[in-house]
Amino acid sequence: MQVYLPDDLYKLVKARGLPASELLQKAVRTELRRLELLAETDRYVADLVDEVGPPTTDQRTHAADVARRLARQTTRRAG
Repeated sequence: MQVYLPDDLYKLVKARGLPASELLQKAVRTELRRLELLAETDRYVADLVDEVGPPTTDQRTHAADVARRLARQTTRRAG
């Protein structure tokens, strides 16, 4: 398998003397694990919906409000 890196990214990797093959392997493993976790989450949520039914409009609204508040807190801490 060959992997293409744009010139700017290639130059940054080389300038820092980073092991490109190891970095790419780690990135691929990380992405595969992320996708696996997302699939597990989807299965878990589907099981919950089967067990207790879909969320109501009020529950969805409340969850969206909580998510927005958490996102704002995270942004403030990161900034």
